[in-house]
Amino acid sequence: MGHFNNFKLGVYCTAQTLSRLTPERLDEEWAYLEKYVGVDKVYLETYRGDTTVEREQMEKMIGFFKEHDVEIAGGITTVTPDLTAEDRKRQRLFHTFCYSNPAMREHLKKIVEYTAGLFDEFILDDFFFTSCRCEDCIREKGSMTWEDFRAAKMEEVSKNLILEPARKINPKVRVTIKYPNWRESYHETGYYPKRQREMFDYIYTGTETRNTAHTDQHLPHYLSYSLMRYMENAAPGRNRGGWFDTYNCWPIDCYLEQGYLTAFSRPQEITLFQWGDLFENKLVTPLGIQLTKIDRILDRAGAPVGVPLYLPFASCGENHLEDHLGMIGIPLEPMPDFPQDAETVLLTKASAKDEAVLDKLEQHLLAGKTAVVTTGFVAEIAPDQWERFSTARFSGRKLPANRYQVTDDPSGHYRVNFTTAFPELQFGNNASWSYVNAGAGDYHSSLLLADTYGPGRLYTLAVPDLFSALSDLPVPVTDVFRRVLSANDMFISGRNVSLFLYDNNTFILYCYAREGSCPETVTLHLLKEASAVRTLDGKRTVSLCADVCRRLEQTEKEWKGQILIQPGEFLAFEIV
Repeated sequence: MGHFNNFKLGVYCTAQTLSRLTPERLDEEWAYLEKYVGVDKVYLETYRGDTTVEREQMEKMIGFFKEHDVEIAGGITTVTPDLTAEDRKRQRLFHTFCYSNPAMREHLKKIVEYTAGLFDEFILDDFFFTSCRCEDCIREKGSMTWEDFRAAKMEEVSKNLILEPARKINPKVRVTIKYPNWRESYHETGYYPKRQREMFDYIYTGTETRNTAHTDQHLPHYLSYSLMRYMENAAPGRNRGGWFDTYNCWPIDCYLEQGYLTAFSRPQEITLFQWGDLFENKLVTPLGIQLTKIDRILDRAGAPVGVPLYLPFASCGENHLEDHLGMIGIPLEPMPDFPQDAETVLLTKASAKDEAVLDKLEQHLLAGKTAVVTTGFVAEIAPDQWERFSTARFSGRKLPANRYQVTDDPSGHYRVNFTTAFPELQFGNNASWSYVNAGAGDYHSSLLLADTYGPGRLYTLAVPDLFSALSDLPVPVTDVFRRVLSANDMFISGRNVSLFLYDNNTFILYCYAREGSCPETVTLHLLKEASAVRTLDGKRTVSLCADVCRRLEQTEKEWKGQILIQPGEFLAFEIV
């Protein structure tokens, strides 16, 4: 049955780790990991860099895990040392393969054949990309763009060096491609999920975020959830799981948050990288306890839902804005296809990658629905095309704001002791209407501008230059954003807390454990009648009080209640 009801717990074992494991050491490390996290599946890597695990050693490893009733799969990491003196001229980041080089191509094919002969399933770690600009690649690229060349090259490599050789050796083999945590750059390196999702049996998702302020990628924590949901929508039912590691995870919550948010996305598997780094690692010891708690929550939770965010394949722009919005409590459901059935849709700069996006937006609004577009999206649209939707225009100046106003609240004026820069929006007074203003001195402009289009409603959201500054804005200001981007007739008010919604009236709150963070009081706003919310374990009930609130030109009845939550704590509720 496995250790958990809602997902398998996997551990990835690198070729270097497997090569040095003795029976005694394997027994000791197995006992530790089984005790603290519980191992349902192992990925046994045959090859990485300068190390190939010899068949005799690999068969010992396979035998050990079979004896312990653990599911087994193989793994390959496509990095290689220089095979010849000539290869030293190829400046390959991370020593990824040059797929224009015949010797490297043949080397990879042999590795794949060897692996398929040992396993009925194997995964490609997320170095299956190319950034090579050697003379051979330049010559082969010709007049193509690097993006087009690499997409075509990696599609050909997937077919001719991975899938066909593997299936020829083992017709039963299932091959998984793991995608890294840098979605916005896939198209720059030959990752092409739009096509590869049809070629490979499964996909997998990297959910590493680590200490976001001090690592080279600067990935917001919410990515561990949002990227999982994006990839699930890219290949429904075939996104096997999320995978994260222990590197640059301080304090300990940075590591645990990766696990929490991955689990909240309802993965089929959660894989820990890698065996050799997990033994007697203080980060790992609490993980099993916490995943057991989340597993009980997922017994009761439904399918994840949120405001659809349209991120077409091979798109970038306003990168990770969705994660910063998620970290101020806006529940999002990123997807690579325009959500035609959604009541509300969010469009960012990346959405403008779709050349037909304005036609899709128009049909959405003419159906009486709501769209929220960012200033980054509007900046990508020609003014003569955008004028049919809104009077919003860019001045080209920056708006340095330390004063804010919620325009439909007579007392909604707020000052802060720091300045945040926004793109300045100009618009036609009373042709469009601002619900949030920001400025300094006696000047201001709009942060949230409303327009009507047929029976539909269009909002333009001004995004700060520094996305993380969203979490520092006055709470009543971000409350207006959260109300506009509410889902399931619900939003929250507060700081530093994410809301994860499910389709059966359940939800999870998580408070991030940042430097200097403190307990947060979250106000629930339900736009449908309810008497209370109750924790899924039945130990805590929060009564809701009815209130009448005028917002966005509408008088709404809502039901409100407050919840105190500690940094690093997750709480799961049902609406009753």
